[in-house]
Amino acid sequence: MSRAAQRPLLFLDVDGTVLPTGGVSLPETLEGWYATWQHPSNPQLAAIDRSHGPRLLALDCDVVWATAWMHDANTVISPILELPALPVAEMGALPGLEDPVWADDDAAAELSWKTRHLCRIAAGRPFVWIDDELTGADRAWVSENHAGRALLHRVDSSTGVQGGDLDVVEAWLRRLNEDELS
Repeated sequence: MSRAAQRPLLFLDVDGTVLPTGGVSLPETLEGWYATWQHPSNPQLAAIDRSHGPRLLALDCDVVWATAWMHDANTVISPILELPALPVAEMGALPGLEDPVWADDDAAAELSWKTRHLCRIAAGRPFVWIDDELTGADRAWVSENHAGRALLHRVDSSTGVQGGDLDVVEAWLRRLNEDELS
């Protein structure tokens, strides 16, 4: 298999990750959310750090949207970050707005609705998953069920992904590449 086919994947969430949600009230219904939140006129989009686009493109991996935004991420978010249209992780039925958000170390945390799908999509390839809702339950499941290496990196939803988070990803990808070469 060629190096390109073996490139790691980077699964990237939007809400609380690329798009900080600190101090934001979400609409009460899923319909209201789609009508306002995932629309280019959403004023919260100004909180996206545009400098992350070039950094994401420079990473030695294939970036994939892993978000409830699905293809709307390419319509609304990609242009803000000056990204090309990215592949979208097809993850089946979306969760409701009332689904709980677990603390990273909550022993009662349930598996994310994304976890099984992303492991299936990765199909043994190494991957990074950046999300604001990752927990120990997701890390344990991936560790037990994914044949490749994986970095599950949780970010603070109030601030979203920061430069330091991308530093962690860059370092992990660099170590992965060095390990493959040795």
